[in-house]
Amino acid sequence: MDPRNQSTILHPPSAEDAKSNRKTYEERSFTFDKSFWSHDESSPHFSHQQDVYASFGEEFLDHNFEGYHTCIFAYGQTGSGKSYTMMGTPEHPGLIPRTCEGLFQRINEEQNTSITYNVHVSYFEVYNEHVRDLLIPRTTPPTYLKIRESKADGVYVQNLTDSPVKSYDDVIRLMNTGDQNRTVASTKMNDTSSRSHAVFTLTLRQIQHDITSDSTIERTARMRLVDLAGSERANRTEATGARLREGSNINQSLTTLGRVIAALADPKRQRAMSRGLQNQTKRRADVVPYRDSVLTWLLRDSLGGNSKTAMVACISPADYEETLSTLRYADQAKQIRTRAHVNQDAVSAAERDAKILEMQETIQNLQLHMNAAAARKRDEADKAGQELEDYQRQVFKMQRAMEESKAVSDVKIRALTQELEELRPQNESLLTEVESLRRHLALALGELKNPIIIPSIVDEKENYQATDDEEEGYESGDYSSDDGEPDTWQEEVDSLMQDLSLFRKRVQVDHSRFGNPGQVEEVSV
Repeated sequence: MDPRNQSTILHPPSAEDAKSNRKTYEERSFTFDKSFWSHDESSPHFSHQQDVYASFGEEFLDHNFEGYHTCIFAYGQTGSGKSYTMMGTPEHPGLIPRTCEGLFQRINEEQNTSITYNVHVSYFEVYNEHVRDLLIPRTTPPTYLKIRESKADGVYVQNLTDSPVKSYDDVIRLMNTGDQNRTVASTKMNDTSSRSHAVFTLTLRQIQHDITSDSTIERTARMRLVDLAGSERANRTEATGARLREGSNINQSLTTLGRVIAALADPKRQRAMSRGLQNQTKRRADVVPYRDSVLTWLLRDSLGGNSKTAMVACISPADYEETLSTLRYADQAKQIRTRAHVNQDAVSAAERDAKILEMQETIQNLQLHMNAAAARKRDEADKAGQELEDYQRQVFKMQRAMEESKAVSDVKIRALTQELEELRPQNESLLTEVESLRRHLALALGELKNPIIIPSIVDEKENYQATDDEEEGYESGDYSSDDGEPDTWQEEVDSLMQDLSLFRKRVQVDHSRFGNPGQVEEVSV
């Protein structure tokens, strides 16, 4: 690199490396706006971090105070020093810390009663084509933000943290928080390789009030400082698994960025823009593939719109082809011409009064709508309250009716229980009587089924009439056996005859009650 003519010369590799690759390498020369040599500190052309910032960082800070949007992004292969250029180290701070420090130094120096400064900071990364806020703690699973577009704000990240800052120390604190949350990993070519594209944004708002003309001027400037992840080749980094997927997504987004830069640097498009051919410019602009990547979609205004943009191409002697690709990339990017304009809103006293009156009318209309809505809500609430009271009243009546019904049911249950207790003895006596009747009926049925046949000898004995001598013998009891003792046999016969006579009477009673179901056969004995 020759800082005198801002030229960069790429020498071919050694003969041994050329033979191993079997490719023909040539010496290439490129010329850029600024060239810096930071490989050997002993070199007289060695550039420190302060030299890089002083060459164009202060100029871009002047543009911010004038009201222009600016953007600085670093591009290069992995391990070439992009993060060092943008962030630096505590001993050698990079572009982002120096820009923030210079911003607050100017604010403190130019602070007066007529100008009010407001500074806000946001910090996010694009990891695997997803946007993640770096100012909030990491979560599992990670929380990704959505990208939105509006006419007023253009492309923006929804729900992105926008923290107000009052001093340089506040910026450093937020910057350190974001760096700790950023995704980095170790590869074969870099121990702390950035696995995502980081975008640090400073928003400067200046409100100036002119007492003489009673007018207010508001300027808004946005500073985007982008640290791109390095392009890498899988055969050199030997990445696998998650690192390989990360490298694939990084290369895809950088390829899309290259296509966007190529489309914006198209000479036909530049000539059409310079001649004011709106239709042709519109057709050419439609071809720019901003939406093919999240990174290019977010940086659309910075790449080809309302912004002053600078690209820092970082190279290293590690790989000839990667260095040549980066230099070609930067040479093509410098052909792009953006159209930046001052983001200023000047309001006179009459316009401000008119806006105040308009806002007052709007506020009054909103108050009327709010009062009407509140009245409708009160009416609806009163109606709902009345319906609720009616419902509660009906519920209370139903509860009282249920309680009364329960009381009547309890009285009936007690009366029935008492009556049941009173009828229990009668029931037991009836059961006993029924049981006895059932047994008697069983005996009667048994007698009917198996009747007792009375022999004919019984009738003869009943018709027999004793003689006078026999009756006297019975009455006097002169019954005696042959041996002169009382005749025991005669007593047994008399007892048997009495039993038979009694049994005969019972049988006649049963015959009279139940009838004679059949003829009784006489059995002679």
